[in-house]
Amino acid sequence: MEYTYGLMAHRARNTFSFARKINPVKRVIIALAGPPGSGKSTAAQRVVDLLNQDQSEQWVQVLPMDGFHYPRSTLDEFSNRTEAYARRGADWTFDATKLLGFIQNLTKSKTTSMDVILAPGFDHAAKDPCPNAVEIGPSISLVILEGSWLLLDEQPWSQIPLLVDDTWFIDVDPKLARRRIAQRHVRAGIETDMSNALGRTDTNDMINGEKIRSCLVPPRFRIQSIETQQKLSRRLTLLTVSRQRNQEEIEQALNLQLGPVVTEPVPRASA
Repeated sequence: MEYTYGLMAHRARNTFSFARKINPVKRVIIALAGPPGSGKSTAAQRVVDLLNQDQSEQWVQVLPMDGFHYPRSTLDEFSNRTEAYARRGADWTFDATKLLGFIQNLTKSKTTSMDVILAPGFDHAAKDPCPNAVEIGPSISLVILEGSWLLLDEQPWSQIPLLVDDTWFIDVDPKLARRRIAQRHVRAGIETDMSNALGRTDTNDMINGEKIRSCLVPPRFRIQSIETQQKLSRRLTLLTVSRQRNQEEIEQALNLQLGPVVTEPVPRASA
């Protein structure tokens, strides 16, 4: 698990190094997408922790897209209000236009500015987004955007990959995702037993996962989330490097192009 997170952090460093050679004051952005239950939130935070460790100042931050949910007051105005609440988390229950505008502004921001960029968060107790709950300070040079729909091949979502410096996608076997999500619903007290939790998962999360995979802007970097049966512990394994041990081979694999939108490999970071 830590080995794979380390490889992801290596990719992030290379992306950052390449982008900053072109523009030394650029705030670098990576978009990390994946279906529900893929472990993308855990992976994003672990990569950020690895990159920030042993640094005198935090320079990498994760930004979930949860804050861009439509508030319940907006869902109440939907003609399909009941469906909107039941399907909350689907792409059409997010304010994609607001998210796109935020990313456009983030892309234009410079690390030489002392301005603090404010982003919405999400209050799970209130079940609503919280305006200006997240701060991106001047020291943050690399932002990892994390969310299910960041690589959706529908307007206006499909403009996001054109604005960021790298695109990552974590996939997961649907059966494994279904079990993970249902267990999470029970742990969170959303459902009291696995039967009801699986029913909730099937009528929302699994539908979302199917659309995320079938309407995907090809990512530059693809990861597969698995779970070992022996230890029942979650880990991520990179498809392209899972059997490689030589560091040179690993670095070459990390530079492979996994999506047709990429025209150049991400160079290795300077020693």
